[in-house]
Amino acid sequence: MTLVGATVTVWTGVRGIPERFVWDGRRYRVSDTPTALDVDYAAITHPPDQMPLGWRFQGTSDAGETRMFDVLFDESRQEWQLLHTYV
Repeated sequence: MTLVGATVTVWTGVRGIPERFVWDGRRYRVSDTPTALDVDYAAITHPPDQMPLGWRFQGTSDAGETRMFDVLFDESRQEWQLLHTYV
């Protein structure tokens, strides 16, 4: 696991689930079904009927590199943060 803490650009579908993103100048497409992050990552003040603010998913770059990613939407800054990446 690599701790990252970088801002990333995430595109989501109609339901708010990540579909693709850009990190470190590389484009990735989400290549599995994203899983909502535990309450440890998302704010505990949000009722469970709201969409999760954090996701874990596999992403595959245009060059074929595949990793797992944890992202979290920072509501105060209105931007996505990459928390972790796993090779």
